[in-house]
Amino acid sequence: MTPAIEATVNEKIGSLSKYFDNILEAEVEVGRTTLHHQHGNIFRAEVNLNVPRTIIRAVAQSDDFYASINEVRDKLKQEIMKYKETLRNV
Repeated sequence: MTPAIEATVNEKIGSLSKYFDNILEAEVEVGRTTLHHQHGNIFRAEVNLNVPRTIIRAVAQSDDFYASINEVRDKLKQEIMKYKETLRNV
């Protein structure tokens, strides 16, 4: 990973801590999955967030690397909100 990509990933995934402050670990995989002759580059971002009692996982693919990072962040935000709601109901 280049320093610019690493900084972007840290910024975007790190911003999730404002929604849930008990994220224990984040495992991030990013990369180009294929160079399709009709669709060009396809970038994939996969993130596993280790939180107490579970793992929150999201995957996104896009033709733009930064769009895939943003999409996976948005998916994780939604899953964090669902998880927090279940914690309130327990």
